[in-house]
Amino acid sequence: MSIYDVGLDRNTSNYVPLTPISFLDRSAAVHPDDPAIIDGDRCITYRQMFQRCRQFADRLRRLGIARDDTVSVLSPNCTALLEAHYAVPMAGAVLNAINYRLDAPSIAFILNHGNSKALLVDSELVPQAKAALSYLGRDISVIEIEAPGWPRSSDWITYQDFIADGDPEAAIDWPTDEWQAISLNYTSGTTGNPKGIVYHHRGAYLNALGNALAVQLTADSVYLWTLPMFHCNGWSYSWAITAVGGTHICQRAIIPAQIFDRIAAHRVTHMCGAPVVLSMLAFAPEAEEFRLAHPVKIITGGAAPTSTIISRMEAMGFVVMHAYGLTETYGPATSCEWQPDWNDKPLAERARLLARQGVRSITSAGASVIDPQSGEEVPMDGQTMGEIVLRGNTVMKGYLLNPAASDAVFRDGWFRSGDLGVRHPDGYIEVKDRLKDIIISGGENISSLEVEEILARHPAVREVAVVAKPDPHWGEVPCAFIALKEGAGEVSAESVLSWCDSQMAHFKRPRHVIFGELPKTVTGKVQKYLLRQGARDI
Repeated sequence: MSIYDVGLDRNTSNYVPLTPISFLDRSAAVHPDDPAIIDGDRCITYRQMFQRCRQFADRLRRLGIARDDTVSVLSPNCTALLEAHYAVPMAGAVLNAINYRLDAPSIAFILNHGNSKALLVDSELVPQAKAALSYLGRDISVIEIEAPGWPRSSDWITYQDFIADGDPEAAIDWPTDEWQAISLNYTSGTTGNPKGIVYHHRGAYLNALGNALAVQLTADSVYLWTLPMFHCNGWSYSWAITAVGGTHICQRAIIPAQIFDRIAAHRVTHMCGAPVVLSMLAFAPEAEEFRLAHPVKIITGGAAPTSTIISRMEAMGFVVMHAYGLTETYGPATSCEWQPDWNDKPLAERARLLARQGVRSITSAGASVIDPQSGEEVPMDGQTMGEIVLRGNTVMKGYLLNPAASDAVFRDGWFRSGDLGVRHPDGYIEVKDRLKDIIISGGENISSLEVEEILARHPAVREVAVVAKPDPHWGEVPCAFIALKEGAGEVSAESVLSWCDSQMAHFKRPRHVIFGELPKTVTGKVQKYLLRQGARDI
C-alpha cells in the first residue's frame, strides 16, 4: 500500500461527485439578480430560475418520478426545456429531450424505449404528441408547455400551474455517483430505429466547462439559442452558460430577421448553429445592410463553412469558429483553436484553416486519427486518411439497452467515430468524409467533402452535397446535388461540369448534377441517405 493511501480516505469533505446541477446552485448565489433566461418579454433571474427548478423537481417527485426514471420533453427552445436540464436531474431523474420534427411513430418508439414516465409537450406540438401517445399503449403523465400564439389543448395541466405548486426550498437529489445518468439523447435513426445515447453527470459537467473555456464564456456572455436544445442537450451549452452566470436568450425558430433583432437588442455575444444556420444568415436579405455593433462568436459544426459564407459572416461582424463532435461525445469534442499567425492570412487561406476540426477539447482525454485495421495513428502529413477516434470522460456511457452497438464503437481504448480524417503537421485534425460516404470509383477513393468544398466555390452555388451513384463500369461515381443562390440565373449541369474540369482531377469530377433544395434534419445536417436513394433512381 502506498503512503499516499494510508489514512487518506475519500470522504464527503474531500470528494463530491461532479454534476452541472452545481452550476445553477452557484450562479443563484453569486449572480442572484442577474438575468438567467430571457424568453420573449419575460426575464427570469438566477435566483428565480433556481427556485423554479426546485419547484419543478419537487413536483416531479410528487408525481412519482424516482431516481433514474426518464422524463421526456417535446418542445422547441423555451424556458421550460432549459429549466428541465436542471430540474429533472435535481429529482434524480434522466432528461430525454426529443427531436420535435420526428414523426409520431418515432416519438412513440423513443418514449417506449426510454420508458418515459412523464412528457412535457409544447402547445405547438400537441397534435404530434397526441398521435405519438396513441401508439404508446400505456399511460404517461403529460404536462403542457404553453406557447405564445398557440391555443392550449386543455387536456393537461400547464407547466406554469404544475411548478407553481412545488416547494422552492425542496431538497435536491444530488447524485451519489457522477457516473449516474443525467440525460438520454437519440440518434436520427436513418438506417433503423434510433439508438439511445446515455450521458452521465461527470461528462455533462466537464464538457460544459470545456465549452466555456474554448469560446471564452464569462458572466457578461449573452447566448442566443439558435441551436436546438434537444440536440446533444444544446452541445452542453445548456449547462455551460449557467456555469459562468451568463444569459440565455430563447429562440424558437431560425428566422434571420428576428435573430438579427435579438442580437442587437440583447447584445448577444455567442451563438451556435449548424452550417445551414450560417447559410441562412449569410444570404438573408437583411444581411446586406446588417452590421454588428460588437463581435459575435458563432460556433458551427458539421460541414465546414465555405470561404463565401465566412466572408459574408465576417462582413457583418461575426467571428466563425469550427467545432467537431457527435451526439456520442456530448457535442463538441474538438475545436479549431485560432492561432495568432492566422490573423493576417488572406481569406482563402483562413477559410482553409478554419475548415479543419482542430484540436481536442481541454476536457477531453484524447483525439486522433488511426488506421481502422491496425489501430496505429496515421502520420501527420495532411494526406493519409484514417478513422477519427476519441476518448475521455466526455464520451457517452453507451447505447441504452444495446450492448452490441456499444461494443462496436468502443474498441481498443477508443470511441470509433465512423468519420474519416487526416492529421496535419501542426496536429490539427480535418474530417474528410464519413466512412459510409466515401466514394470508391474505379478503385480510387474520392472524398465527398473535398468535392463539395470545390463545388461550393462556384459563384452560383449556395449549398452542395455529393454522394455515390452506382455505375456499371466504375462501380460508383460522384453525383452532385446543388442548391443555387437566389438570382443565380440560368445554370446548367453542363456548365457546372465544364467548370469542374479546371478545378479538380477528372476522376473526382461529378458525373451527374441535380439542382434543388437539399433535404435536411432539424439540426441542419444534409440527409445524404435520401440523396443516395435519389441518385440510384436517376
